Order: sequence, then C-alpha cells, then structure tokens
Amino acid sequence: MSKGNVENIRNIAVCGHGSSGKTTLVDKLLVKTGAVSGNPGVDDGSSVCDFDPEEKHHKYTIEAKVVHFGHSGYRFHLLDTPGYPDFIGQTIASLRAVELTLVVINAHSGIEVNTRRVFDEAGKAGIPRAILINKMDSDNLDFPALVDSIRELWGNRCALFNVPVGQGASFHGVMGTLKPPADTTGALIDPNVIRDPLIESIIEVDEQVMERYFEGEMPDDEQLARLTRRAVVAGTVVPILCCSAKSGVGLDELLEGLEQFSPSPADVRRAGTKDGNEVDIAPVADGPLVAQVFRTRVDPFVQKLSFIRVFSGVLRKDMSVNVSTARKPVKLGPLLEVQASETHAVDEAGPGDIIAIAKMDDLHTGSTIGDVELPPVEFPTPMVGLAVMPKSRGDETKLSGALHKIVEEDPTFRLDRDSQTKELVMTGMSELHLTIIRERLLRRDRLEVETKEPKIPFRETIQQNAEGMYRHKKQTGGRGQFGEVHIRMFPLPRGTEIEAYITKERFPSHKSHHYDAVNNFLWVDSVVGGVIPGNFLPAIEKGFKDRLTRGVIAGYQVQDLCVEVHFGKHHPVDSSEAAFKTAGSMAFKNVFLEAKPCLLEPVVNMEITVPENNVGDVYSDMSSRGGRVVGSDSAGGNLQTVRCVVPLREVTTYARTLSSITGGQGSYTMEFDHYEVMPGNVQQEIMAKAKVQEDEEE
Repeated sequence: MSKGNVENIRNIAVCGHGSSGKTTLVDKLLVKTGAVSGNPGVDDGSSVCDFDPEEKHHKYTIEAKVVHFGHSGYRFHLLDTPGYPDFIGQTIASLRAVELTLVVINAHSGIEVNTRRVFDEAGKAGIPRAILINKMDSDNLDFPALVDSIRELWGNRCALFNVPVGQGASFHGVMGTLKPPADTTGALIDPNVIRDPLIESIIEVDEQVMERYFEGEMPDDEQLARLTRRAVVAGTVVPILCCSAKSGVGLDELLEGLEQFSPSPADVRRAGTKDGNEVDIAPVADGPLVAQVFRTRVDPFVQKLSFIRVFSGVLRKDMSVNVSTARKPVKLGPLLEVQASETHAVDEAGPGDIIAIAKMDDLHTGSTIGDVELPPVEFPTPMVGLAVMPKSRGDETKLSGALHKIVEEDPTFRLDRDSQTKELVMTGMSELHLTIIRERLLRRDRLEVETKEPKIPFRETIQQNAEGMYRHKKQTGGRGQFGEVHIRMFPLPRGTEIEAYITKERFPSHKSHHYDAVNNFLWVDSVVGGVIPGNFLPAIEKGFKDRLTRGVIAGYQVQDLCVEVHFGKHHPVDSSEAAFKTAGSMAFKNVFLEAKPCLLEPVVNMEITVPENNVGDVYSDMSSRGGRVVGSDSAGGNLQTVRCVVPLREVTTYARTLSSITGGQGSYTMEFDHYEVMPGNVQQEIMAKAKVQEDEEE
C-alpha cells in the first residue's frame, strides 16, 4: 500500500451528532479527489459509506466505515462514524486507528449531545481534535454565537482557521485566518482580528520561535505548519473550519487544512508493553511489527472482516505472526484494502496503513498483532436487555449462531443465558440499538424473533455479617451422601484492597483464598485439622459459584461479599464432591438469608439535551423517576444539556418519553455508573415476581 513517507499519511475519524452531515462530507471528498465517481448521496440511498440495507432504510450511519483517497501527495484514511450515541462503540473503536478526530457540527443545530460525547471520548483516548462547522448554507444561523458556545464549552484553544463569507443562501466561500486576503468584504468575522492571537497560540509550543516572533521575526509557512501540528497534538489548539459539504463550498480549504495541521502517524506518540515494560512504538517499516484489530464486521459474502491498523513494521500476506488472542502463531490470509463496501487485495501494509483481513477466527476486536501488547479498547457497558427467542420452533440453534456473530462484531452487544429462566438475553446500549440488531437478524440471517420486556441486570448482596452451616446427609441404600460445611459471610465493599483485607486479625486460620474481581467475591479457606479434606474444597467453591450465578432472593447474580469456610465434617465412605458441592451451595443460601440480603440496581449517568423551554419538563420527569439532576450546561443555540443520575429501570424506554416531551427535538446519552441498594418497596415487588416465576416453573 503506502510506499511513500509516513509523514504524508493522514488517518482521521469523522465524528459528530446525527444529521451533522458526516457521511455526505465523506462522500463529497471521495468524489472531489477522484476516488469514486458519480454523485452519491444519503437521501437517495446511493451513499458510498451508508451501504447496509438498514442504513439506507433509516438514512443514518450504524457502523463505522473505512475509505481512502489521495490528494496533493497525501494519503487519507477516513473513518465515517455513526452520529447516534446508541452506536458510540463504533466511534470509540475507530479512535484507536487514527491520529485526528474531526468533530462535525451542524451550523444550524449547534453543539448536540453526541457532539460533546465524541469530543470527550477523543480526549480520553488521547487523540487530537479539530472542529468542522458544516451546513453553513442553512437558514437562520448565528455564526458568532455558535463560535462563542464552542469556546465556552471547550475553551479558547478552539480557534478559527477560516471564517465563512456569507451564510445561509449567500454562503459562497471561506477566508483563511493565518493568511487573510487583502479584501475581507463579506466575512462574518474579520480574519485580521483573529490572525495574531492565533499565531501566538500556535507558537507557544516552541519557546525559541516565540521569542523570535516577539522580536519581530515571523515564522515561515513550513515552520508554522509544523508548529500547528505540534499544537494540535498537544491539545493547545483545536482548529475550527467551515464548509457546506453538500454544495462543496469550503472543501478545498478543508483538505488543505487537514494536510497542514492533521498529525501524521509520526507526530502522535504510541506506547505498548513488552515483557512487562512500557515501550514506545516508532512508525517505521524496519521496526518490530505492531498492529491492532480495531473493529470486526461480519459480511454476508466474505464472512468475517478484521480491520487492522498497522503502527510499526510491515504486515504481509501469508506471514506468521503472534496474536494476543491466539495460543500459537497465526498465518495471515490475503490483505485487503478497503473502500467502504469494496475490497481489493494488496501484498503488504506499513506504518499508518489501515487494511482488513478476511476469515481469521483468531482475530477479534482489540487483538494485538506482534510482540508488543497494546492496551485494550475500553467500551461502555451495555445495560438495556431483551429476552429473545425465534418465532419459528427449531430455529434456536440458528438464532444463537446469528447472535454470536453480532457479539463478534459489536463490543457493546452482549449475549447471556439467564440461569433462572433459561432465556437467551441480548443486551445493548438502547432500544434503538436492539431494534437495529433485530432488523439485521431478519435481513442477514432470515430470522424473525420475538422479544420480552427489557431485563435489568439487578444484583444481590448482603448488608451485615452472618454465619451458619449446612449438613447434607442422604441415605438411600448403599453408599450415602454426607458433607457438612460451616461458613462466615461478610459484606465486601467495591474497591477493597484484597491483600490488605486478609489479615490475621480478621482470618486467624487463613490458609488460602480465591478472588473473583468481576463479581467482587472473595472465598477464604480457614479449615484446619483436616475436618474437610482438601480434595473436597474445590467442590465447595463450585457450590458457592453456583449460588453466585443463580442468586438467592430473586435469581440475580450475587456480588460484593466474602465467604470464609472455617469448619466442617466429612465421612470416610459417604462423603463425595457432589455432597460437598450441595452442602456449600446450601450453606451459602442459608447464611446469605441471615446477612440482611438486598437487591442492587444499576444507576446510570444521563446527559439529556433539549430546547430551553423543555428543561423544566425534564427536571420534573427525572424527579418522578427517582432521578437526581446534578447540573445543566448550555449546548449552544437554544439548547440545554441536563446531567442527571437515575436508576436504569426507570429509563429503559426513555427515548419514547423524551420524544413526547420535546416533540422529537431532544436527545440523550446514557452510561452505567454504579450499583446501589434498591428502595425496599421495589425490592419486594421484584422478589414477589421472582417467587411466582419460580413456583410456576416447579
């Protein structure tokens, strides 16, 4: 692929809120640079990027797409990402493959909820950012107010690199602010006013250049471009540009700007670990191979596609490589250059390249290729669940296979088997997310499914210490069953330092312990004198884990507790692993019921963006749901973003309510925050339902 200088590669994620014009922008850039022909568009279903049937039907992006083009000696890889927060996982994964996030803002709508989210996600990922104000040809714009709202939210580091000439129907060009033209007639903001402060903010990254500047020596164009990239990488400057992607006005200046200030792979530091030590990754062809799978797509024709970003070294077809998710070296298949839905084979890929490999079972999203381990991609926790079953009897196996394909390609989708009801439960980011998955099952796998009401991932725990025992004794003729287990049970707060928790004062007879970090469950072995032979202890642990999964009071996962096995009895003939497993499970249940058990519920953070005249309605609605408003901020224009904390059970179908409150003008993001004890009356209702369900099954 790229045989030229890595300095001339530009990898950019195009992000923003829905309807900001991201996909149209990418389509137009592909046409402008000659990478594709015709006049592709989202509205008529001919977009290069939105090629999936679901995307054509809904007219918005659901999956991130990779495209490439060349311009003025530079090679661009653009990743067109979804605009709705329901698919934020696609954006987060894309950030791993790029050196710049281009945040697209609708000039008419201003800063919307997902605009803020992607800007923040890029910051957390350490990816430099730039802003593109699109749709400058829209009516009823207040460009200076929009720029003020951007700076109010993200600071004065957000600097105009060009300004629009006219707006609305009269928008016909942009003027650069680093080198303003002699005639600035028609500019909405005088570029000469911006020039000097902009130059000063750029050259702050180099003290020597700054000193010479204040002595009257102006940096030349090449030096200024280099310093601009440094400032963008450092985050001290966030360029703002303007355009209308649909009409094409401002696209030439956008390309020129991206060439000048967008960092190359050589400008952004990458690091990984090797043999437990942190190492820097240099984007050089003769360096060690370092690459990572940043997303997976299951295509009906070529099956599984693994999208890979190469950071160092050269990836070649048929080479054997170490993969973090494989036990032995893996031989790679053909490398594929990707242009949205189309692929064609290439022989190799070097630093900065983005390619795909088909049908590699050992590659998964986040897999590292090479001997340097890269950090995993951190995705938000999916929290909205539906029990799902096929409409046609006999399609259970087919459904399970189809859903596992979606798990492979979507890290924000989870599939579980409910241990109590035996139902298959799919969990996603929102109602919309799960609706799209149902459509995909129908289109791709010819599977119609039925779903039940959303399942909330409640949890069970205890609130006080307790101890007790259980003796399992059966005699049915011949060899009997015998096992007796005595335990103590303690609440275990999240964040407890386990090694510091296990002290001689707390566990005087401590011999060993096992810790399950996922469920924050600690099992301590304090058995002395051989009253329970060591070969039966694993069976007791299995009994505990069985209860962790099955629950005690309502059938939900148990978490946040410590169990100490300190005494027991055995029989030389009648004791067995099965007997001690049962004794362990029943001892757990009995003591759990004495330890003031309770239900925990997931609590989420929400950011709800609505017109200002609907803010009071949101406050009132959140209060009625047991939520707590923690603040609000201006979102630009006449919009406000309300930040609140609320139980998940109250907002699983919030999209409908918000649409009703705002007439379809509101939007929101939702992210898991923590578990907390559920109100007593709600606990009783859920436990009563669980009891009825258990009785029916028996």
